[in-house]
Amino acid sequence: MIIAVDAMGGDWGPSESVPGALKALERCDAGLVLVGDEAVIRAELAKAGAASSAEQRISIVHASEQITMEDDPLEAVRHKRDSSLVVAARLVREGAASAMVSAGSTGALVAAGPLVVGRIRGIARPALATPVPTLRRPCLMLDVGANPECKPEHLLQFAVLGSAYASELFGVERPSVGLLSNGTEPTKGTEVHRRAYELLAQSGLNFKGNLEGRDIQQGDVDVIVSDGFTGNVALKLMEGLGLAMFQMIREEIGHGFATKLGAVMVKPALKKVKARLDYSEYGGAPLLGLAGLVVKAHGSSKARAFASAIAVTARLTQAGVVANMERAAQALGGSATAN
Repeated sequence: MIIAVDAMGGDWGPSESVPGALKALERCDAGLVLVGDEAVIRAELAKAGAASSAEQRISIVHASEQITMEDDPLEAVRHKRDSSLVVAARLVREGAASAMVSAGSTGALVAAGPLVVGRIRGIARPALATPVPTLRRPCLMLDVGANPECKPEHLLQFAVLGSAYASELFGVERPSVGLLSNGTEPTKGTEVHRRAYELLAQSGLNFKGNLEGRDIQQGDVDVIVSDGFTGNVALKLMEGLGLAMFQMIREEIGHGFATKLGAVMVKPALKKVKARLDYSEYGGAPLLGLAGLVVKAHGSSKARAFASAIAVTARLTQAGVVANMERAAQALGGSATAN
């Protein structure tokens, strides 16, 4: 099993992706292909003090270009064909790698997925999925940014893909599914949501109905389905709210001796809560619906987060998650055809 790593992507580039790749080798049995500027990658390997045993599991594919956040995603994928992101995706398409991980431009990755890697037959639009911490256990939310506007059939396809992925990610035999809307009644939401509710109710999936925004982190379902616009807003709101709450707690702790003393007592619990909310533990966001596993690591990923993304990608590749999604899409058949 070989995983291609876009070593040039993300806020930190090779200075974090290369050490992260080395850390990942301690957690999985995969071989890695580091894609990017070969001279820079070799310098980072030397700086990290890569052991000879680790280097035997790493190869380098040189890519002379890099897609930046300033580039138009679609144009960059089409014209920067020797960029590290596109070359990594091409390795997956050609079978030289089983999966890829990138912390680069989300837009470019969403464009490169269907154009370079290709889609699963029967899936109109790939969806970006991410694990979300809840009061009970993590759940999977999709789409969180790839498709701002969706048809009801797209939301049904997202549910099918999310169920197959969550089954492997969380070890749940028949994941429960909820549809994110502005009310729990079947009649709530836009016409798209109401029709999607009907399709999901008839799909044979373990559909539990609509969820409101306040229900997301209750942990009542394993998969939350949304269009990419709403899902992205909800995700960013949760991230911002979590950061704001910890900042407010820190500020209040500094007001007086009693609160400082209490902070010492609750510090272990606060550390555990912070760990549950830490994106670096969840292994990135896969673009589901593609013919190969493509995982988007957080743009600000440091080595630890990159290692988690690679390790989770390796585990899911070994489990055959793409084949499971292909079977789920085939079972869905033509009942959810949409462009």
